[in-house]
Amino acid sequence: MRGKGRPFILLALALIGIFFLLPMLWLVLTPFSAEPTLAVKVAQPSLNNFHEVAKNRTALIAFKNSIILSAGSMFLVVLFGSLAAYALSRTRFAGRDTILSMLLLFSSVVTGVAAMVPIYTLNSRLHLIDTHIGVILIFTAGFLPTAIFILKDFMDGIPRSYEEAALVDGSSSINLFRHVAFPLARQGLAVIAVLTFVNTWSNFLVPFVLIRSNEKLPIAVAIYQFFTEVGIPRIGVIAAYSLLYTLPVLVIYFWISRRYGFGFFGGIKG
Repeated sequence: MRGKGRPFILLALALIGIFFLLPMLWLVLTPFSAEPTLAVKVAQPSLNNFHEVAKNRTALIAFKNSIILSAGSMFLVVLFGSLAAYALSRTRFAGRDTILSMLLLFSSVVTGVAAMVPIYTLNSRLHLIDTHIGVILIFTAGFLPTAIFILKDFMDGIPRSYEEAALVDGSSSINLFRHVAFPLARQGLAVIAVLTFVNTWSNFLVPFVLIRSNEKLPIAVAIYQFFTEVGIPRIGVIAAYSLLYTLPVLVIYFWISRRYGFGFFGGIKG
């Protein structure tokens, strides 16, 4: 019975694979099509869609804005997340486990739809509306709890004997973190860096609510520039812009993966 059912299982898996592959093929083929449609097809090649993207100044500036928001958020989350995770890993106090459990809950609340009204009010009172720093701080607050939760596992896996040896050699607390804990947790830091960058890069809601000027919009919001005045999408141009939109994420992923590697569990393997 198992042997007879295997072809059906393989067929089902193949259909599922095709289901997820078709949108990717559309994204790769449509930007280079002279007559773009919503169908996946090979048409006469053309670069007109990319030329249209290049003519839109707001769309091009949006790349710079997205890099500022994503890189800034990534830097702050990695910095403060690693410091907090190291402190929680090496310090024992009442309620520590409760704090760690609550971190995941808070991570889903800060950048969620339900929090947009208080977030907007807070940024308005701090005069951070229509500023990149305001958006970066919101992203940092949103991703920091998850970063601390994940990084603590990596910090727990660092043998204390390494730190004791460094202390014997006269290392200070800050040097202990910089030269022992931080390098040994690089796989976890790479995970957090990519996670923060990708989520910030693709986030639409927060910058849409907090940024008012067209010249400060990130890509996720600026893509509306390629709809007509009556709301009809320009399929070819949107496809070209979307393809360019994915490239920085792929570059940062493969660069960090090749240089630092990825791991979801801490510890030093023998």
